[in-house]
Amino acid sequence: NRFSAVLKLSPDRSSRTKTQRRHASHFTFQPDPVPTQYGPTQKMNLFQSITSALDNTLSSDPTAVIFGEDVAFGGVFRCTVGLRDKYGKDRVFNTPLCEQGIVGFGIGVACAGATAIAEIQFADYIFPAFDQIVNEAAKYRYRSGNLFDCGNLTIRAPWGCVGHGSLYHSQSPEAFFAHCPGIKVVIPRSPVQAKGLLLSCIADRNPCIFFEPKILYRAAVEQVPVEPYSIPLSQAEVLQEGSDVTLVAWGTQVHVMKEVASMAQEKLGVSCEVIDLQTILPWDTETVCKSVVKTGRLLISHEAPVTGGFAAEISSAVQEECFLNLEAPISRVCGYDTPFPHIYEPFYIPDKWKCFEAIRKMINY
Repeated sequence: NRFSAVLKLSPDRSSRTKTQRRHASHFTFQPDPVPTQYGPTQKMNLFQSITSALDNTLSSDPTAVIFGEDVAFGGVFRCTVGLRDKYGKDRVFNTPLCEQGIVGFGIGVACAGATAIAEIQFADYIFPAFDQIVNEAAKYRYRSGNLFDCGNLTIRAPWGCVGHGSLYHSQSPEAFFAHCPGIKVVIPRSPVQAKGLLLSCIADRNPCIFFEPKILYRAAVEQVPVEPYSIPLSQAEVLQEGSDVTLVAWGTQVHVMKEVASMAQEKLGVSCEVIDLQTILPWDTETVCKSVVKTGRLLISHEAPVTGGFAAEISSAVQEECFLNLEAPISRVCGYDTPFPHIYEPFYIPDKWKCFEAIRKMINY
């Protein structure tokens, strides 16, 4: 058949394929210090930390259910592996390939009082469920005068670039949902953060969207606490203190910013403060503005297209609050206003060199 024909490479082409590997990763993951406040830890990558959080939830909450496309056998990224066997097919089960139905079902489950954890197989495919999220889940409490709500709903989705995902497996759609009051949007940077933030989303009394950087599922490995723990939502984290430039990012881009901060210090003698926003909605304006008042400069970076991206909201808010403290125009280093490319991904992503150049321009402004 056609598939097997494609696999039958000539000897010379086969050898070229083996030697000319494409290294698409544009960052180096540096694990955080081992947390000591949450008890014993275990080595986990990011998808295993997600599994651990879901396992903790199913164990402690008898009403909790997990559902989505292929979650019963473990999911395409293995985030639910073993959970159906442990908790039964009534609590971890597959759905039809219908994102609108997945979220609509989740809203009903949550309104009935159970804990609903829905998986959208890729964030790129969350858009068929957009109406259910924006017009139903986000407004349920408000329109009923708090008689009913679906705050027990958490929607998980793999998110961001992965090196070869192209148009439909690389998108970062957080800005679409940041315009919608009534939901929370959270994006972790590491396994420790992923477990704590996911458990906080599940426990939160508002519907939450939890985007998981898919490129980190296996690339990010840390010592993660085995027992349940929570990390507060809507609190940004200052990962590195600095005095000259504030760098703000979330998810995978945080690791790019950490490298950029090292480059700026080494090559320019510039001290950068690195902030992981963590929660996109509602976001921590206080931490970011406090930093900008100190440094006088702000660079925001994300993979999503620049126009209408969440960096624009941060830029506007900081300009209103910190105008007299700014030493240079706020800089946004983001994806281009094009569909996400395939072979041109290395040129599309806001890599460390683009961010470094933005810092150099701000310092010399």
